[in-house]
Amino acid sequence: MLDQMTLYPVADDVLFAPGGRVVIRTYGVASATEPSDGQPRPVAYRTWVTGVRDQPRYWRWGHFEDARRGHRKVLEWLTGRGPQPAPVVS
Repeated sequence: MLDQMTLYPVADDVLFAPGGRVVIRTYGVASATEPSDGQPRPVAYRTWVTGVRDQPRYWRWGHFEDARRGHRKVLEWLTGRGPQPAPVVS
């Protein structure tokens, strides 16, 4: 299935916390095949956080700029400099 998808990296960060390593990855995902109608492929942007005590967390974003800003907000939340971000989906 991964060979049928194209990944567009937006940002990657690693934090070292007392409980271990926390990885924050933001990327876009699109189908690798061109649609038959000739329209551009839709890209879905996501931020995944792994290494926190709870389940892995993720956020969905509507556009590249939302994903870039969202990644920064997730980092601020994890480092205690901001509130937990809400996903921006449009």
